[in-house]
Amino acid sequence: MWNKICDVADLTPYQGRGALVGEAQLALFYLPETEQAVYAIDNWDPIGEAFVLSRGIVGDIGGRDCVASPLYKQHFDLTSGECIEDPDVSVKTWLVEIRGEEVWVMSA
Repeated sequence: MWNKICDVADLTPYQGRGALVGEAQLALFYLPETEQAVYAIDNWDPIGEAFVLSRGIVGDIGGRDCVASPLYKQHFDLTSGECIEDPDVSVKTWLVEIRGEEVWVMSA
C-alpha cells in the first residue's frame, strides 16, 4: 500500500528526515541531483542499535550515495541498504515515488 509521507518542499536537500509508516520508522533523504531524488531506508542503525540514521551525514563513497551513521560512522548505501564497511549488515530500503510535489512510500 502506498502512503503519502510529505511534500518534496518539506525535505531539505542532503539532510535526513524521520517519518513513520505504520509502526516503521523511516529515514528519508532528498538528493535532488540524483535520478531517484528521494530515498527511504529504515531509521534503525543495526550496529549502534538506535533509531538515528535520519540524523546521519549524506555523502558518496565510490559512486554510491550513502548516509554515515551518527553513532559509529558506518555508511549505509541509500539504494540497497547495504553497510559499505560490513556487507553482511544492511537496513531495509523502501520504494519511493514522487507524484507531482508529493513523496509516497510503499509499505509492506
